[in-house]
Order: sequence, then structure tokens, then C-alpha cells
Amino acid sequence: MFRTRVISAAVGLALFAVVMSLDRIVLGVVIFILSLIGIYEFYRAVEAKGFKPSKPAGYVSCLTVLALSVRNVNPAIGKLVESFADLRYFSLLVFIISLALFCGVIFTNNRFSAADAAFTVLGMIYVPFMLSFLVLTRFLDDGFYFVWLIFMGAWVTDTFAYFTGRALGMRKILPQISPNKTVEGTIGGILGCALVTTLFGAFTARTGHHGYIQVYHFIILGILSGVLSQVSDWSASAVKRFAGIKDFGGIMPGHGGVLDRFDSVLFISPVIYFYISFIIL
Repeated sequence: MFRTRVISAAVGLALFAVVMSLDRIVLGVVIFILSLIGIYEFYRAVEAKGFKPSKPAGYVSCLTVLALSVRNVNPAIGKLVESFADLRYFSLLVFIISLALFCGVIFTNNRFSAADAAFTVLGMIYVPFMLSFLVLTRFLDDGFYFVWLIFMGAWVTDTFAYFTGRALGMRKILPQISPNKTVEGTIGGILGCALVTTLFGAFTARTGHHGYIQVYHFIILGILSGVLSQVSDWSASAVKRFAGIKDFGGIMPGHGGVLDRFDSVLFISPVIYFYISFIIL
């Protein structure tokens, strides 16, 4: 099992490196595909508890990821995306979605409940909305390195937390959600992430990839990533516990589904995007 996980992770990392080396639109298209698979996995998980979220609505919401990816290619799509950046248009979209879902609750003779509507919206927020920040980050100045920082934060935290927990872990942190996670492993993941992201920031600055970001920003980003990576992982574990399933899917041998592999990324990417947008740039 361990060997399968290592091989699968190596193949996945190689594919990711190839995608990152291509045009940023390619990454956007890949994230769009992953969001479709991820929201399917999420809805299937809640269906295991008897709920019936609207899958078509969830799939349509993933188109926002694709629109963000190709907005610089097609002027019409670019103008549409810019329009929804306006709070008025965004509010209109939220209103239309809410109205449509409640009409479903009212007029389907109890085949679509308020709980189904709630899980439909939660899936939209949890998967395509969160993943869209990977695309937004990639389109920032020096976005190539910031996207690497997002994935690095998730993978490094997971690695340091695992080995620190194996070596030093004694006190369980959330046994009702993730019985194998320990306080010591959690701290090790945060410190390891802060160390590696700081080294990454110092290296990229020294090699001339950016000259305007002070290293202390990478320390802060590393701590934030180390914390939120694990919160994101625990959130996914809570959903799986609720649904009574072990994995969201089986698309990646030894790793489960898309959400099993990318769960730690979901909360990191918005925070890094907002931190860079509001504080650094």
C-alpha cells in the first residue's frame, strides 16, 4: 500500500510539473476538470446519507473556473468575468441561484428538500469556489511561483505532520474526526511548512524571480498554510465521517479521490491569494 501511494504521488507530481510548465490556461482547464470530479465526489458522499443535492447545478457552477481560465483569450468572456467582479452582478447571481433552489424545494413535491438545497450550495462553495483561487493566483504577477507555494504548503505540511506524529505523537488532537492525528504532528506540520516556505522564498528572491517580497512574508504564509492545510484536511475528514465513507473516490491509487488528494489545498489557496493581493501587491 505504501509503495502504491509513493508511485501514485510521484506520477501525480510529475504530471503537475508538466501542467505548470505549460501555459497558465492549461492549469485552469485542469483545475476545471478536477472541480467537476471533486464536486461529483462531494455530492456522492452526501448522497450516502440520503440527501439529493442538485448535481447539474453543481456542475454548472464549475464553469466559473473555466471562465476565469480563458477570460484573457475571449474578450466576451473576459468582460463577463469582470462584470461579476462588480458586487451588484455577484449579488444578482447569488439571488438567482437562491431563487432557483428554493423553487426546487417548493415545486418538486418534497423530492428536493431544503437540506438538499443547502448541500448543493455547500458543494459549490467547497469545491469550485475554493479551487478557483488556484486559477486566480496563477494569473497574478509571479503567479507561477505562488501556485507552487500553495501546493508546497499542503504537501510539506502533510509530510512533516505525518513523520513528526509517527516519531513524537502522543496526544490526540481530534480523535472524533481524525483519530490518527496528534498535537505533536500538528505542530510539526506547521513548523515544517514555515521552514520550507521560508527557504523557498529566500531561494526565489536570491535567484531573481522576485525582488519585492520580504522573507518574513514567507514565514507568515508558511504558518498560515501549515494551520489551514490541516484545518482543510480535518474538514474533509469530518465530511467523510458524516457520510460514513473512507475515501471520496478511487481515481488515484493509494490516495482515494480528487478531494482526498487536494483537500489540504482548498483552504490554503484563498488565503494565499488574499494575502498576496491585499498585503504584498
